Amino acid sequence: VNVGCVPKKVMWNTALHAEFIHDHADYGFETPGVKFNWRTIKEKRDAYVRRLNDIYENNVKKAHIDIIRGYGKFTADPEPTIEVDGKKYTAPHILIATGGRPAVPSDSEIPGASLGMTSDGFFDLEELPGRSVIVGAGYIAVEIAGILSTLGSKSSLLIRQDKVM
Repeated sequence: VNVGCVPKKVMWNTALHAEFIHDHADYGFETPGVKFNWRTIKEKRDAYVRRLNDIYENNVKKAHIDIIRGYGKFTADPEPTIEVDGKKYTAPHILIATGGRPAVPSDSEIPGASLGMTSDGFFDLEELPGRSVIVGAGYIAVEIAGILSTLGSKSSLLIRQDKVM
């Protein structure tokens, strides 16, 4: 919800609107002077994600489910028990939503790696980059390259190949 499907779909739809505007003249519409403002869509997208987070959290509270934020570990207690930040919790069912973090190579592994960002950083961009290079060819990379390119960033997609095609 925060840095994946939902905000990516907002950005995809933004790019789709840009494509429609590009094609308007073919359908007889005159749209001179149409400008795109990255900050506007970023603010609206981020507000939408915050609103969804609030809705989800309220629904969890209405269902009388406790949300415990922190670092946890299972204990050796006989009943299912976890310890989070020094406090133990026991319940018949325990769900640990670990989340995930991308692995970023160090500059010693790949010179200049610290100059890049992960796909999560795409949603932190404060303005549309004039140029962008997306490394990888998975669906997320291809979607982000398409979005950036359609909105006006001169984009390149780097794909590793083991052989020349």
